[in-house]
Amino acid sequence: MKKVALSACLLGCTCRYDGDDNLNENLLQLLANYEIIPFCPEDHCFGTPRPTMDLIENFNIISAVSNESNEDISEPIRTYAKIFFKNNPDIALFIGKDRSPSCAVRSGKVYDVEKKLLHKKGTGLMSELALELGIESYDAEVYEGMHTLK
Repeated sequence: MKKVALSACLLGCTCRYDGDDNLNENLLQLLANYEIIPFCPEDHCFGTPRPTMDLIENFNIISAVSNESNEDISEPIRTYAKIFFKNNPDIALFIGKDRSPSCAVRSGKVYDVEKKLLHKKGTGLMSELALELGIESYDAEVYEGMHTLK
């Protein structure tokens, strides 16, 4: 059975920044033939609930910055991602939560250092590594839109 790395909030885990979930039952039906490996770097690194964060581009480098402390909190997320993929080398598919600074594949909002929106096609820090590793990767909404239940 192929393995899919899936944002844990999409499974119904209450790990969003506000302690809620993003349960997506349709997506779970689409993934019924996969072994689901859940992940949530933000919950693991910072707990739930937690302050929000944004992707900030500065000199062509993208970082996750806390909206509460304005601190760069990228390194714990990147470390989590490295360990996750090292411990799960046979992931065939990666599905991230749209617009998440950690998990968005191509839908993250990216701001400049003055918090002016640059674009809405950014890649979250964990998804960035999935793509670097050559893992087939999608935002949940895109994957769902590409597939229909028969």
